[in-house]
This record gives sequence, structure tokens and C-alpha cells, in this order.
Amino acid sequence: MTHLSHFSFGGFSHASQQAEHWVKELAKDLNWSEPNAYRLMRSVLHTLRDWLPAAEMADLSAQLPMLIRGVYFDGWKPSSTPVCERKKRDFITSVRASFGYDDDVDFDVALNAVFALLERHISHGEIVQVRNSLKKSLRQLWPAD
Repeated sequence: MTHLSHFSFGGFSHASQQAEHWVKELAKDLNWSEPNAYRLMRSVLHTLRDWLPAAEMADLSAQLPMLIRGVYFDGWKPSSTPVCERKKRDFITSVRASFGYDDDVDFDVALNAVFALLERHISHGEIVQVRNSLKKSLRQLWPAD
């Protein structure tokens, strides 16, 4: 039992702070509440996860903070991914279905904000690989290089 006394929960605290920072950053970028920013990030990450080829999906997950990675994989069904639809409209429909329909949300702007957040926190090489795995119409929502 003494080996547990040396265990530090600092890693959990840091993971929590990182996840909170991402959500706060997205909320600020969109001028949204933090719960709505979290819901959007979760919806976009789930849709992105389900659209990427398995290897690319795993590569992206490796660069996400621990708690965001947990959100990313929450509810994942490997047998039903990647999805076949590949049009921008289908991606937005999937995000909207997960987020909840809201006439006040411009999902092009919202998606761009999540992609900009990823762009700031994920290595450029990984972002290029993720973007290149998506159809050209969806790539237009990512911030320009």
C-alpha cells in the first residue's frame, strides 16, 4: 500500500486545466458560453473522428490532451467508421445533429473556430495530414496556411 502514497494526482489536475483551457479558448473565439463551446468541440471531434481513416484518426488522437482524447473517443464505434459520406454538407449535418439544431449558429463559422483551435494546438504536419484526408469542400473550412 505504501507505493500508492507516492502517486501524484498532479497529472489529472494538469489534464483538467488543459481541457478547460481549450474550451475557454473556443468559447472566447466564438463569444459563446463554455458549455456550448464544449458541446461544439465534442460534436466536431466526434464527426472528424468518424470521417478519418483509422490510422489518421489515431495519429490525431495522440496529439490531443488526455481529457480531450477521452471526449474524442467517447461513444466511438469502430465498426461503423469511417463513414461513407464525404461532402461538406454531410459533415455539417452530422455536427448539427450531435450539437443540437440551433438556428442562431452559423456552422461554417463554428467549424472554422474548432479547426482553428486544433490548428493552434496540434502539430502542423498532423493538421496537413488530417486536412488532406478530407474532401476539398470541407478543407475550405480550415484556416488557410
